[in-house]
Amino acid sequence: MPELEWSAPAIGDLTAIIDYISDDNLDAALALLDLIQRQVGQLPDYPKRCRAGRVEGTRELFVPPNYIVIYAESASAVRVLRVLHAAQMWP
Repeated sequence: MPELEWSAPAIGDLTAIIDYISDDNLDAALALLDLIQRQVGQLPDYPKRCRAGRVEGTRELFVPPNYIVIYAESASAVRVLRVLHAAQMWP
């Protein structure tokens, strides 16, 4: 089974999202963090379950209500590249 890896930009994205939400609602921020971590944690078991990404070689996991986890897979790893609000454009 592939390993799960988080890129530095993805960690920064997630930290910024959680910090922003926690300014208004800590419980909502923690719930979103838990949801993202649970869904991303399943990717090594089912790396192809999400749609092909807009950038070749990537896939996109939609996390309700408005977040997209962009990742790439190889035989040895699933690497989370970015965590973005759906309104953001990538790359």
